[in-house]
Amino acid sequence: MPKSIIITCAITGAIHTPTMSKYLPITPKEISSEAIAAAAAGASIIHLHARDPKDGKPTADADVYMEFLPAIQESTDAVLNVTTGGGHGMTLAQRCSGALRASPEMASLNMGSMNFGLFPMLNKQRKWKYEWEPAYLNMTRDFIFRNTYEDIEWVMKEIGEDRGARFEFECYDVGHLYNLAHFLDRGLVKPPFLIQTIFGVLGGIGSDIENLMHMRRMSNKLFGEQNYEWSILAAGRHQFSFAATGAILGGNVRVGLEDSLYLSKGRLARSNAEQVSKIKHVIENLSLEIATPTETRKRLQLKGIHQVGF
Repeated sequence: MPKSIIITCAITGAIHTPTMSKYLPITPKEISSEAIAAAAAGASIIHLHARDPKDGKPTADADVYMEFLPAIQESTDAVLNVTTGGGHGMTLAQRCSGALRASPEMASLNMGSMNFGLFPMLNKQRKWKYEWEPAYLNMTRDFIFRNTYEDIEWVMKEIGEDRGARFEFECYDVGHLYNLAHFLDRGLVKPPFLIQTIFGVLGGIGSDIENLMHMRRMSNKLFGEQNYEWSILAAGRHQFSFAATGAILGGNVRVGLEDSLYLSKGRLARSNAEQVSKIKHVIENLSLEIATPTETRKRLQLKGIHQVGF
């Protein structure tokens, strides 16, 4: 029998800016409300970033994380997954500040350095709400998201080994899979683990079905199909088509306003829960089942909701 599908929802991220959608959650109250609703709609993992409540700019302030993490945990049993990717231009310590404070069950971990181009979003003419927005996007013309082997080792030690978190290994290209295999060979990673294959970010692998199939084949070759949970994330307009295809192929899925602001062509999603409900409907119409948080914790061997720091 096929495994149930784990739905991850990425609530706000650090890619889109407030001008792009009035529905993008900014304040701790908005982030917590969106997370709770997404969990109620069927997401068993909630992927979280923080934003400055004054202007929506991505922030590394751990105090902001602590304004919404306890509120979410009080209202849902979903797995709370805290970013170590942070926002563009942050140092490693800044990017990891929330996870270091919170000691979550899960944290994200980009599996390598890469060009990470957001500047094409400047092509659409907008009247920006805040001065930081166009500058933030434009700086990615000359920006490398840094995650060296030493950086990754530090995160694995500080947040994984010392705080007991398991990781959502974010793989934006085939080389990132090989980086993960390197850490597996060294014993720094132990199965089962969650591999989030990411498509459509400028600087990473493109949104082509051939690439989806190739990432799956290489993951199976490197790790063995039984040793990891495969999840699929596609940026922008490819979000739902890739998620549906991945689910058919036995993968888990990720949606959320971090990855796409839209519910369908030309229609902004009014909430993260709308996107979760849509992909849940697609999955159930394929005669597949949705994983509960309890099932997700068991499959990923997480430490449990009562072992976190919030």
